Amino acid sequence: MKETMKNGINNGEKEIVAINNCCKSHEKCTFHHDLELDHRPPTREAMLPEMSRSYKLLLGSLGENPERQGLLKTPERAAKAMLFFTKGYDQSLEEVLNDAIFDEDHDEMVVVKDIEMFSMCEHHLVPFYGKVSIGYLPCGKILGLSKLARIVEIYSRRLQVQERLTKQIAVAVTKAVQPAGVAVVVEGVHMCMVMRGVQKINSKTVTSTMLGVFRDDPKTREEFLNLVHSK
Repeated sequence: MKETMKNGINNGEKEIVAINNCCKSHEKCTFHHDLELDHRPPTREAMLPEMSRSYKLLLGSLGENPERQGLLKTPERAAKAMLFFTKGYDQSLEEVLNDAIFDEDHDEMVVVKDIEMFSMCEHHLVPFYGKVSIGYLPCGKILGLSKLARIVEIYSRRLQVQERLTKQIAVAVTKAVQPAGVAVVVEGVHMCMVMRGVQKINSKTVTSTMLGVFRDDPKTREEFLNLVHSK
Protein backbone atom coordinates (compact mmCIF):
# COMPACT_ATOMS: atom_id res chain seq x y z
CA MET A 1 0.00 0.00 0.00
CA LYS A 2 2.78 2.43 0.94
CA GLU A 3 4.65 1.60 -2.27
CA THR A 4 1.50 2.24 -4.32
CA MET A 5 0.93 5.58 -2.63
CA LYS A 6 4.56 6.51 -3.14
CA ASN A 7 4.38 5.69 -6.85
CA GLY A 8 1.17 7.62 -7.17
CA ILE A 9 2.70 10.69 -5.59
CA ASN A 10 5.80 10.42 -7.78
CA ASN A 11 3.74 10.07 -10.94
CA GLY A 12 1.59 13.00 -9.94
CA GLU A 13 4.62 15.14 -9.21
CA LYS A 14 6.15 14.24 -12.56
CA GLU A 15 2.98 15.24 -14.35
CA ILE A 16 2.81 18.58 -12.56
CA VAL A 17 6.48 19.29 -13.36
CA ALA A 18 5.90 18.41 -17.03
CA ILE A 19 2.88 20.72 -17.26
CA ASN A 20 4.69 23.55 -15.48
CA ASN A 21 7.68 23.25 -17.79
CA CYS A 22 5.38 23.29 -20.81
CA CYS A 23 3.55 26.39 -19.57
CA LYS A 24 6.76 28.28 -18.80
CA SER A 25 7.97 27.87 -22.37
CA HIS A 26 4.70 29.12 -23.87
CA GLU A 27 3.75 32.08 -21.71
CA LYS A 28 2.65 34.11 -24.72
CA CYS A 29 0.71 31.32 -26.40
CA THR A 30 -3.05 31.89 -26.45
CA PHE A 31 -3.84 28.62 -28.20
CA HIS A 32 -4.98 26.78 -25.08
CA HIS A 33 -7.14 29.68 -23.94
CA ASP A 34 -9.01 29.82 -27.25
CA LEU A 35 -9.66 26.09 -27.37
CA GLU A 36 -10.21 25.74 -23.61
CA LEU A 37 -7.48 23.13 -23.33
CA ASP A 38 -6.20 21.99 -19.95
CA HIS A 39 -2.58 22.57 -20.89
CA ARG A 40 -0.55 24.38 -23.48
CA PRO A 41 0.56 22.62 -26.67
CA PRO A 42 4.17 22.36 -27.87
CA THR A 43 5.73 25.27 -29.74
CA ARG A 44 4.60 25.38 -33.34
CA GLU A 45 8.10 24.56 -34.57
CA ALA A 46 8.10 21.46 -32.38
CA MET A 47 4.92 20.29 -34.11
CA LEU A 48 6.61 20.03 -37.52
CA PRO A 49 8.00 16.48 -37.31
CA GLU A 50 4.73 14.92 -36.18
CA MET A 51 2.68 16.98 -38.64
CA SER A 52 5.05 16.02 -41.45
CA ARG A 53 4.63 12.33 -40.60
CA SER A 54 0.85 12.81 -40.66
CA TYR A 55 0.96 14.40 -44.11
CA LYS A 56 3.21 11.60 -45.34
CA LEU A 57 0.68 9.06 -44.09
CA LEU A 58 -2.09 11.00 -45.81
CA LEU A 59 -0.23 10.92 -49.13
CA GLY A 60 0.18 7.16 -48.81
CA SER A 61 -3.51 6.78 -47.97
CA LEU A 62 -4.37 8.58 -51.20
CA GLY A 63 -2.45 5.93 -53.14
CA GLU A 64 0.56 8.17 -53.79
CA ASN A 65 4.20 7.26 -53.26
CA PRO A 66 5.56 9.72 -50.67
CA GLU A 67 9.10 8.65 -51.60
CA ARG A 68 8.95 9.80 -55.20
CA GLN A 69 10.97 12.90 -56.04
CA GLY A 70 8.08 15.33 -56.38
CA LEU A 71 6.65 14.42 -52.98
CA LEU A 72 9.78 13.95 -50.89
CA LYS A 73 9.54 17.36 -49.23
CA THR A 74 5.79 17.82 -49.59
CA PRO A 75 4.90 16.64 -46.05
CA GLU A 76 7.22 19.20 -44.48
CA ARG A 77 6.08 21.96 -46.83
CA ALA A 78 2.44 21.16 -46.11
CA ALA A 79 3.08 21.19 -42.36
CA LYS A 80 4.81 24.57 -42.55
CA ALA A 81 1.99 25.94 -44.71
CA MET A 82 -0.66 24.78 -42.22
CA LEU A 83 1.24 26.40 -39.35
CA PHE A 84 1.34 29.65 -41.33
CA PHE A 85 -2.36 29.43 -42.18
CA THR A 86 -3.13 29.09 -38.47
CA LYS A 87 -0.53 31.45 -37.02
CA GLY A 88 -3.29 33.46 -35.33
CA TYR A 89 -3.25 30.96 -32.47
CA ASP A 90 0.14 32.40 -31.49
CA GLN A 91 -1.08 36.00 -31.40
CA SER A 92 -2.98 37.87 -28.72
CA LEU A 93 -4.94 41.09 -28.99
CA GLU A 94 -2.71 42.84 -26.43
CA GLU A 95 0.49 42.03 -28.32
CA VAL A 96 -0.89 43.13 -31.68
CA LEU A 97 -2.30 46.45 -30.41
CA ASN A 98 1.13 47.28 -28.95
CA ASP A 99 -0.03 50.52 -27.29
CA ALA A 100 -1.47 51.87 -30.56
CA ILE A 101 -4.49 53.27 -28.71
CA PHE A 102 -4.66 57.06 -28.58
CA ASP A 103 -6.72 59.59 -26.64
CA GLU A 104 -8.59 61.69 -29.17
CA ASP A 105 -11.64 63.93 -28.94
CA HIS A 106 -13.32 62.39 -31.98
CA ASP A 107 -16.83 61.00 -31.96
CA GLU A 108 -17.52 60.53 -35.66
CA MET A 109 -17.58 57.19 -37.41
CA VAL A 110 -14.29 55.53 -38.36
CA VAL A 111 -14.49 52.98 -41.18
CA VAL A 112 -11.80 50.81 -42.75
CA LYS A 113 -13.22 48.70 -45.54
CA ASP A 114 -12.12 45.98 -47.95
CA ILE A 115 -9.49 44.49 -45.65
CA GLU A 116 -8.33 41.31 -47.36
CA MET A 117 -8.96 38.15 -45.34
CA PHE A 118 -7.75 34.57 -45.72
CA SER A 119 -8.86 31.78 -43.42
CA MET A 120 -9.37 28.02 -43.15
CA CYS A 121 -12.78 26.38 -42.90
CA GLU A 122 -12.77 24.21 -39.79
CA HIS A 123 -15.26 21.78 -41.31
CA HIS A 124 -13.23 20.74 -44.37
CA LEU A 125 -9.78 22.30 -43.81
CA VAL A 126 -9.97 24.19 -47.09
CA PRO A 127 -9.57 27.96 -47.51
CA PHE A 128 -12.13 30.69 -47.57
CA TYR A 129 -11.21 34.26 -48.39
CA GLY A 130 -12.76 37.64 -48.91
CA LYS A 131 -12.96 41.15 -47.49
CA VAL A 132 -13.73 42.64 -44.10
CA SER A 133 -15.13 46.10 -43.39
CA ILE A 134 -15.00 47.53 -39.88
CA GLY A 135 -16.61 50.65 -38.46
CA TYR A 136 -16.71 52.06 -34.95
CA LEU A 137 -17.84 55.20 -33.11
CA PRO A 138 -15.04 56.37 -30.78
CA CYS A 139 -15.63 57.43 -27.19
CA GLY A 140 -12.45 59.38 -26.46
CA LYS A 141 -10.10 56.71 -27.82
CA ILE A 142 -9.08 55.75 -31.34
CA LEU A 143 -7.13 52.77 -32.64
CA GLY A 144 -4.23 52.94 -35.07
CA LEU A 145 -5.78 52.18 -38.45
CA SER A 146 -3.39 49.37 -39.33
CA LYS A 147 -4.37 47.63 -36.11
CA LEU A 148 -7.84 46.96 -37.48
CA ALA A 149 -6.20 44.91 -40.23
CA ARG A 150 -4.03 43.22 -37.60
CA ILE A 151 -7.11 42.23 -35.64
CA VAL A 152 -8.54 40.63 -38.76
CA GLU A 153 -5.30 38.66 -39.12
CA ILE A 154 -5.38 37.37 -35.54
CA TYR A 155 -8.78 35.74 -35.91
CA SER A 156 -8.77 34.83 -39.60
CA ARG A 157 -5.50 32.90 -39.30
CA ARG A 158 -7.19 30.15 -37.31
CA LEU A 159 -9.58 27.34 -38.10
CA GLN A 160 -12.81 29.26 -38.48
CA VAL A 161 -16.38 29.61 -39.55
CA GLN A 162 -17.23 32.98 -41.03
CA GLU A 163 -20.01 33.68 -38.55
CA ARG A 164 -17.71 33.33 -35.55
CA LEU A 165 -14.91 35.25 -37.25
CA THR A 166 -17.20 38.24 -37.78
CA LYS A 167 -18.23 38.32 -34.14
CA GLN A 168 -14.69 37.89 -32.83
CA ILE A 169 -13.44 40.88 -34.82
CA ALA A 170 -16.25 43.09 -33.48
CA VAL A 171 -15.68 41.99 -29.89
CA ALA A 172 -11.91 42.58 -30.22
CA VAL A 173 -12.42 46.18 -31.41
CA THR A 174 -14.85 46.74 -28.56
CA LYS A 175 -12.34 45.40 -26.06
CA ALA A 176 -9.58 47.55 -27.52
CA VAL A 177 -11.17 51.03 -27.38
CA GLN A 178 -14.61 50.66 -25.72
CA PRO A 179 -16.40 52.60 -28.48
CA ALA A 180 -20.08 53.55 -28.58
CA GLY A 181 -20.56 50.83 -31.16
CA VAL A 182 -18.84 48.51 -33.61
CA ALA A 183 -19.97 47.18 -36.97
CA VAL A 184 -18.29 44.43 -38.99
CA VAL A 185 -19.27 43.04 -42.39
CA VAL A 186 -17.45 40.06 -43.92
CA GLU A 187 -17.91 38.89 -47.49
CA GLY A 188 -16.32 35.51 -48.19
CA VAL A 189 -15.85 32.92 -50.89
CA HIS A 190 -15.70 29.39 -49.49
CA MET A 191 -13.76 26.77 -51.40
CA CYS A 192 -15.80 24.05 -49.69
CA MET A 193 -18.71 25.34 -51.79
CA VAL A 194 -16.68 26.06 -54.92
CA MET A 195 -14.53 22.92 -55.18
CA ARG A 196 -16.80 20.31 -53.60
CA GLY A 197 -20.41 19.76 -52.65
CA VAL A 198 -22.73 22.07 -54.58
CA GLN A 199 -19.78 23.56 -56.57
CA LYS A 200 -21.31 27.00 -56.94
CA ILE A 201 -18.33 29.03 -58.10
CA ASN A 202 -20.01 32.44 -57.99
CA SER A 203 -21.55 32.18 -54.53
CA LYS A 204 -20.53 34.56 -51.75
CA THR A 205 -21.37 34.51 -48.07
CA VAL A 206 -22.04 37.79 -46.26
CA THR A 207 -22.11 38.02 -42.47
CA SER A 208 -22.40 41.01 -40.15
CA THR A 209 -22.15 41.85 -36.48
CA MET A 210 -23.59 45.08 -35.10
CA LEU A 211 -22.85 46.12 -31.53
CA GLY A 212 -23.90 49.17 -29.51
CA VAL A 213 -25.37 52.05 -31.48
CA PHE A 214 -24.96 50.19 -34.76
CA ARG A 215 -27.49 47.68 -33.48
CA ASP A 216 -29.77 50.16 -31.71
CA ASP A 217 -29.80 53.09 -34.16
CA PRO A 218 -31.01 52.33 -37.72
CA LYS A 219 -29.59 55.62 -39.08
CA THR A 220 -26.10 54.88 -37.77
CA ARG A 221 -26.27 51.37 -39.18
CA GLU A 222 -27.47 52.68 -42.54
CA GLU A 223 -24.65 55.25 -42.68
CA PHE A 224 -22.09 52.50 -42.12
CA LEU A 225 -23.59 50.20 -44.74
CA ASN A 226 -23.72 53.04 -47.27
CA LEU A 227 -20.05 53.79 -46.69
CA VAL A 228 -19.11 50.14 -47.00
CA HIS A 229 -21.01 49.64 -50.26
CA SER A 230 -19.95 52.92 -51.88
CA LYS A 231 -17.34 52.74 -54.64
